Parts: sequence; C-alpha cells; structure tokens
Amino acid sequence: MNGVRSSTVDGVVARSARRTPGRTAVRYADRTWTYQALDTAVGTAAAVLTAEHGLRPGDRVASYAHNSDVYLIAYLACARAGLIHVPVNQNLTGEDLAYILGQSGSSLVLTDPDLAPRIPSAYAVRALRDAPDSLLGALDTPRPFLTGHAPGADDLVQLLYTSGTTAQPKGAMMTHGALVHEYVSAVTALDLRATDRPVHSLPLYHSAQMHVFLLPYLAVGAENTILDAPDAGRILDLVEAGEADSLFAPPTVWIGLANHPDFATRELGALRKAYYGASIMPVPVLERLRARLPELAFYNCFGQSEIGPLAMVLGPAEHDGRMDSCGRPVLFVEAEVVDEEGARVPDGTVGEVVYRSPQLCQGYWDKPDESAEAFRDGWFHSGDLAVRDGDGYFTVVDRVKDVINSGGVLVASRQVEDALYTHPAVAETAVVGLPDARWIEAVTAIVVLRAAVTEQELIEHAREQLAHFKAPKKVLFVDELPRNASGKILKRELRNRFSTAPA
Repeated sequence: MNGVRSSTVDGVVARSARRTPGRTAVRYADRTWTYQALDTAVGTAAAVLTAEHGLRPGDRVASYAHNSDVYLIAYLACARAGLIHVPVNQNLTGEDLAYILGQSGSSLVLTDPDLAPRIPSAYAVRALRDAPDSLLGALDTPRPFLTGHAPGADDLVQLLYTSGTTAQPKGAMMTHGALVHEYVSAVTALDLRATDRPVHSLPLYHSAQMHVFLLPYLAVGAENTILDAPDAGRILDLVEAGEADSLFAPPTVWIGLANHPDFATRELGALRKAYYGASIMPVPVLERLRARLPELAFYNCFGQSEIGPLAMVLGPAEHDGRMDSCGRPVLFVEAEVVDEEGARVPDGTVGEVVYRSPQLCQGYWDKPDESAEAFRDGWFHSGDLAVRDGDGYFTVVDRVKDVINSGGVLVASRQVEDALYTHPAVAETAVVGLPDARWIEAVTAIVVLRAAVTEQELIEHAREQLAHFKAPKKVLFVDELPRNASGKILKRELRNRFSTAPA
C-alpha cells in the first residue's frame, strides 16, 4: 500500500515517460534523452547503485560533481531506490567537504574524475562519467530495478545542506512528499508549460535550479537543456537559435547577460520567460533588462532550501510598482510576519517571516537542537526579516543572521572570520556583505591590524583555507570595530558605514 497513494520524486518523471515517451526530455552536450530513455536510465542506475554498491533504503549517497545529464539521473535513481541523495557544492574542499560527507554519513560519493582527488580516502567513490567504470557507461546495458521497498511520500529523499552563521552547515531533511508539493507550487506559480524550452545553467547541487525548475519542468513534459555553467555567450546562442525560451538565473548572471557586448544586438525575441532569485535583484538592472526586452515576462522567486526552496513569487503583472517585493506565497505555503515572541505583527511592520507548509523539511539531519529552534510555536522560523503589505505582498528588508548572500551562494561570516584570525597580523575582524555590482553582496572583511599586511595578502591567506567563493572580495582597514554595551560587534553599523550603491 506504500506507493498506492504516494507521489515520489522519481514517479514525477515516470509519469511523464508514460504520457509522452518519445518526447525529448533532456539535452546535454551531444547527448539527448527522450522521456522513456530517461526513465529507463533511472531504473538502470538504481539497479547499479544497489546491486554493485550494496546500498539499501535510507543509505546516504553524496553527489560531488559538475552539471551533467547523469547528475540528474543519479539523483532520480537514488529517489527510486529509497536512497537519500546528498548534493554537495563542487567548490568545497578540505574540511568543508569532509564535514558534509561525514555529518551526512554518506556511504558512497558520486563524482567526476577531476574532483575525485579531493575526496577523503575513507569514502567509496563512483565516477559519474569520463571513466571506464562510470555510472554513465553502465547505462549502456539497461537492467530492471527490482526492490521489495517502494519509497513513499514520507520517506527522506534528500539532505539539502544550508549554511548558517556558524561554520557547520545543516542538512535539511526533505521527503518525497515535500518536494512533490514544491514542484506543484513551482508549476502553478511560475506558469511552467510542456511547450517551454528551458535552459538550466546553474549548479544542480543548488536547490533552486534542481527543484524549482528542472524537476518541475520534467513533471510537465518540457524539453530541457542542461549546461555546464551559466555562460552568457552560450545562453545567447541558444536563445537566438530558438532552442531556449525560458531561463532562471541569479542577479549576477542577469547582470552578466545585460553587460555582454552582444546583448544589445542579438535577436533575443525568442526568450519569453525570465526567472530570477537566490539574491536581491538591483532595480536598475531589472529596469534595463525590461527596457531591452519589453515582451519578456519576469518572475521573482524567493525562498530557502528548507522549504524546497520556493516560498514566494512576484509574477510579471505584479512587477510594476513592486519591483523590490518578493511577491506572495505560492500554492502550498502559508507565511506570516512575527515579532520576537512569535506574535503576528501588523501589516507594514518589520518582523521575521515564518512558514507553515507541506513543502517544509522534517528538520536538520542529526541536529535536534537546531531543529527545535527553527520549528517552534507551530511555525518554521526563516531568519528573514520582512514587511507584509495589506495586499499580501512581502518585501525582505534584512536577515536575522549574519549570513552573506554572495552571487546566490550563502557564506557564513564566522567561518571567514576564523580563517582571517589565523593570520598573525589580524587583531580583530568582522566579515559582512556589502553591495556589489557583480556579486550583489561582496564578502568584505573589516580588519583591525596588529602588524603590517596588505589587502591582497589577507585575501590569499583566506583562500588557502576556504573555497574561493567564501574568501573576502575586499578587505577594509579600521582602527577599531564598533561594539554595543555588552561588547558585541555591531555589524549593522559596519554595513551602513561602508555600503555604497552598486555601480
């Protein structure tokens, strides 16, 4: 009975395969998969993972790899086999990588050959592609997947790691049912259609690209193109050739497109839907894009990994006069703005956004205290500060925690501070996000020195210990850091003092 009334992540694609088996589902590089071929590959991959690696339902499988068609197939295979998929940012190295693999208890790491040397030797590894024993190669010989346990809606399917203000990320426990609800919300709020031709260029480890766009588009039966990375020239080529009419990207990528030398001259009329999110879109950039492509429909997507991640959307008809808003809650999300005691505040008053939704995670993997803190009083506490207006539109004004959103990637300020404190010339430091034309928020270190050192030397020092996207983009030197009466550094004051409007 477990699967009779349940809807699972892999079942979403299986239904599309039965509905339109011969339709193109995915293009990547020189490979094309129909929906039937994709579904067959998912079953074969599930059989390989369980038979050849001895994996059982509930085991964790990490994916530490670049974008590809087989990355998608591996995720769906884990879902079909009842395994728990753990997407890992392929830019992580050293202790950051080891922590997620260890904290999740991953039994196997799926990777690409160029990344394999970074993986600690204690972990079993399987290449996704470009190797003699790769998972992609195994798909050449289809085999049936036979299991005595069919995953249900309440079973975990993924751990989505999300950074907080400390160095240790938290794994949001996502069930099949939560993600399927989120897919339905995305389809309805974002007007996803089988006739769309979306291009997916953001990393598939990121919940937005995978769960707001790729899987929902597979659910409706669209033709999808996966790119290795958000290359502006390649995206413009696909649009001009009529091979892409729908694109999701964070503001950093839209800024790159708007600044591309060909943007003003290429024939881009085929682009019909423009989705942005993951960080705040500067209004001047949005105005420039809308002026260049007046027929293009823009959608602002807002949320966080713990809710699948789509929570709110500002649709095309809602942009005029509200371009700083993140919109209204999607189909399966209920949101309120509350004060520190959890009481709802009047419209127009700043407070914390809280959610109730079947899209929400089940808590954080092996972190009961953090789970209890986030889920209290019957609501999930997001950590975002926002204002709700009388028409139900939300505008985010700040974050409760000192997390920096740099180019759509969350960076924990404390981890950067800890790295800088290991330099003998640093007496004190506070790391904040400052407005930046490219990164939206640039990781910026404000430093009090005890000895002479240059900005570049400190940046290079941080890069030796951190993934490059976490290292400071700028270092500013001051004589002292502002503090309150209890000695806490006032980061808000630093942001106000050093912030300037993006160029």
